[in-house]
Amino acid sequence: MTQTTEAAQAAEDSRPVRPAPSHRVHRAWFVAAVTFVTIIGAAAFRSLPGLLIDPLHQEFHWSRGTIGAAVSINLALYGLTAPFAAALMDRFGIRRVVAVALTVIAVGSGLTVWMTAAWQLLLCWGLLVGLGSGSMALAFAATVTNRWFTERKGLVTGILTAASASGQLIFLPLLSWIVTEHDWRPAAVTVSLAALAVVPFVWLLLRDHPADVGQMPYGATEFVPKPAPVRGAARRAVTVLFSAVRTGPFWLLAGTFAICGASTNGLVQTHFVPAAHDHHMPVQAAASLLAVIGVFDVVGTIASGWFTDRFEPRRLLAVYYALRGISLLFLPMLLAPTVHPPMIFFIVFYGLDWVATVPPTLALCREQYGEDSAIVFGWVLASHQVGAALVAFLGGFARDRFGSYDVVWYASGALCAAAALMALVIRRRRPAVPAPAPAVSPAPA
Repeated sequence: MTQTTEAAQAAEDSRPVRPAPSHRVHRAWFVAAVTFVTIIGAAAFRSLPGLLIDPLHQEFHWSRGTIGAAVSINLALYGLTAPFAAALMDRFGIRRVVAVALTVIAVGSGLTVWMTAAWQLLLCWGLLVGLGSGSMALAFAATVTNRWFTERKGLVTGILTAASASGQLIFLPLLSWIVTEHDWRPAAVTVSLAALAVVPFVWLLLRDHPADVGQMPYGATEFVPKPAPVRGAARRAVTVLFSAVRTGPFWLLAGTFAICGASTNGLVQTHFVPAAHDHHMPVQAAASLLAVIGVFDVVGTIASGWFTDRFEPRRLLAVYYALRGISLLFLPMLLAPTVHPPMIFFIVFYGLDWVATVPPTLALCREQYGEDSAIVFGWVLASHQVGAALVAFLGGFARDRFGSYDVVWYASGALCAAAALMALVIRRRRPAVPAPAPAVSPAPA
């Protein structure tokens, strides 16, 4: 009996130690908070492009199409870098990748103050900031959410997605005032310093995995060991892509998200301020309207995360895209020299829908692709940014060609209607049904 008791005690002692439950605030929420602040810092530069189109055109006499091309490179790289960044986070850790990305953003933004030729704009604004901000894309938020949360994933996704809008909210009024009262160069330096200021917070406070601090993911019932670093980050990102492109849902998700990018980052964020200025609205007033979009985007995106935890994400996407398309069709009739109530209604309505599409899109990626969902979402985000890049360029080209942005607003409204239909036909993934156990013949008597 004594030997049996000692053996049981030894087996008990050999089991991995599990952290005791705590009634304090879970560490996952602090990690989410640091992630939120980090994305705000990265979002600062994304507030600037629409404010610089007219100043750069006036100072250097570059066409709006040329300036739009730099924005296109930035937006495309923002998306194309994301899946590789997600894989790099699996290899080197979230903290290292994000700190380097913020530094690259700061360097690229700071170098723009010395540019004198269009190719330098393409290099600094397009290439460097595109690569840095791409590593800070929503794939970063997806990686943090997948590692640190088992419950409330939709809500957390909505909160982290809203960080981009919060950055826009914080920096747009400030940057528009700097551009109007001083010059575009102090605004670029402000963005560079903002991105650089976040680096210490990332390095000191962000952690790669709950196991690093001896905790379980939020909502988990079992301790999750930290996985070993995954080598071959680029190869894994490409392998996951090749696997995903053989499935129908990937193309539907990528297509709808490309239209999302075209109708938000590519169109409104890049061209709303110069389009409003064409109608003699002051630049600061137009920038303030974009900031108000950011306010209501925070509300809409967090609400969308809450809805995604409770309702069918396909139907949510269809509703979001349909409402966005309707609002864009009315916008050309609302632009005027002053801000009037119908325009305010558009800003509130459109702001609630700005990136409300992200939580249901990410939920569908998780449903369809499981452990590879963060990387797949990175590729879906790449399509978002390719769509944004195309419209950023085509919007500037259309303005040069037709003297108006109207045709771009109408085309984007029609594309949103197509995205609503695409969302409804994404098939459900049925859970695997275990094979029945083989029948056992009765033993002979």
